[in-house]
Amino acid sequence: MRRLALAAAIALVLLLPLAGRPYYATLMLPFFAYGVALLGFNLLFGVTGLLSFGHALFVALGAYTAAVMTSKLSVLGFELILLAAGVVGLVVAVPVGILCVRYVRIYFGMLTLAFGMLFYSFLYKFYALTGGDEGMRVLRPRLAGQAFATLGKVEFLTGPFYYYALAVLAMAALVMWRIVHSPFGLCLRSIRENPEKAEYVGVSVRRYRFAAFCVAAVFGSVGGALLAVPTGLADPLLAYWTHSGNLVFMVILGGFAHFFGPLVGAFVFIFLQDQVMSVTTYWRFVFGAILAVVVIFFPRGLMGLLDPRRAAL
Repeated sequence: MRRLALAAAIALVLLLPLAGRPYYATLMLPFFAYGVALLGFNLLFGVTGLLSFGHALFVALGAYTAAVMTSKLSVLGFELILLAAGVVGLVVAVPVGILCVRYVRIYFGMLTLAFGMLFYSFLYKFYALTGGDEGMRVLRPRLAGQAFATLGKVEFLTGPFYYYALAVLAMAALVMWRIVHSPFGLCLRSIRENPEKAEYVGVSVRRYRFAAFCVAAVFGSVGGALLAVPTGLADPLLAYWTHSGNLVFMVILGGFAHFFGPLVGAFVFIFLQDQVMSVTTYWRFVFGAILAVVVIFFPRGLMGLLDPRRAAL
């Protein structure tokens, strides 16, 4: 039954651009981007047990990397942009992670929040470098060396870029699946359950947390680069604390104890946000109420409803 449902979902995603509803196809683009970012975020939160309140820092880094490379350096090859976004995320994650993984629980969360807001202030204040509150343009990239110059923006986004982003998400999910189910992932889960016992049996808790933080940063930056292309803009609000809150919301909504929970949470969040925002301007109030209901009555999220007795992570 599960395999049948998964096959139906994959078929639906593949055929959606052909259904003649480009609006819903464009809504899938942020889902692909957030899906990549949340796979990394949940390695840190669901697998390792570290809740970051500033993970949007890396999403913003990826978006601004795409903006700098396309509009400042005239580098349009999207493969190079994704690679550069991952490298930039890793470079920033090293000093930030060295400081943050020394602490756990609320202290880790507050430190990541502080770094995220520090980067937001940099983006907002240094207008000459970042464009300030206006952000930076992200030009249309080349995909696998092809410019698709004859296609309009909507045709480009719902055609080549749609399937390109889907392929990136699929590869990211495959890589993360291997990471989570590797000996490395097993050590991370042991740290989440009992860090003292893990340290006792020879697991370097701080080093493993640092490695998880770096991997999560790379995934977040790659997701940020994907996220910036449909809007054509890298905006400082991508690094704001409310954006980090949205990432946490998506993971909890879908279920952080399941591998595919963050993807389900991202999908439901994006489409539910679209529907609620079309009805009321108080959509954040509605989402807050939904989060409260999920946490109280469905602590394992939407994926927990399918099998409340089993967790995949």
